[in-house]
Amino acid sequence: MNLNLKDKIVVVTGSAGMPGSIGHSIVFALAEEGAIPVLLDRNARGFEYEAQLREQGLDSTFYQTDLSDAQQIKNSIEQLSAKYGRIDAIINNVGVNDGVSLEGSLDDFMYSLKLNLVSFYATVKYALPLLKASKGNILNVGSKVAITGQGGTSGYAAAKGGVLGLTREWAVDLIKYGIRSNALIIAESYTPAYENWIETLDNGAEKLQAIRNTIPLENRMTSTQEIADTVLFTISEKSSHTTGQFLFVDGGYVHLDRALLPAK
Repeated sequence: MNLNLKDKIVVVTGSAGMPGSIGHSIVFALAEEGAIPVLLDRNARGFEYEAQLREQGLDSTFYQTDLSDAQQIKNSIEQLSAKYGRIDAIINNVGVNDGVSLEGSLDDFMYSLKLNLVSFYATVKYALPLLKASKGNILNVGSKVAITGQGGTSGYAAAKGGVLGLTREWAVDLIKYGIRSNALIIAESYTPAYENWIETLDNGAEKLQAIRNTIPLENRMTSTQEIADTVLFTISEKSSHTTGQFLFVDGGYVHLDRALLPAK
């Protein structure tokens, strides 16, 4: 399917994760569609991804940005604006389930909000004039933790709950400009970071299989490519009348009947 994303300027935050991460998969899927991914992340790995895309004859730019710092976000958007002059879509993808619980410090809680929620607001705020000019759209990557809770991660849960609130608020606030705002909600996806966590466990293989068994559709995790494909479809013209929606790419994890799960 031609998504008509060729030459679209698409900002992706949290886009310099390890190869195979959600951000990495989104960036390279955008490039395959002919879009121009603009990467915002604090990890210098983003320079490698920019170089890889340019070696393939594709346009892409990485702005090294600490997304917990609103001033750095502002600076990066200004540089982007000077270079490209427009933004067609923003994919707010940054997210760290940092385990800041009720027993954690207030400073750690506030940092979690800065990274996982305030960065979404700041990115859209500073990009808003360009989004208005292009009638662009926003896709916020959320988490099932905002819906189900998880335990031991108050900062992340609060931030991701806020992300859903902003998604609906922006859909209402920006509708007069023709700007769409949606959220993609993920449950269990086997990213490199997830694999690293499993490898720290004594019973990692057992735990991984137990998690897979909680996912109704095919008892498997969502692939990062499946997430990227849904992201691209949602920001494209093929979803031109979709706004204010929470799209679940989770194999039925959040909503389907638990009777579907394997018998113990």
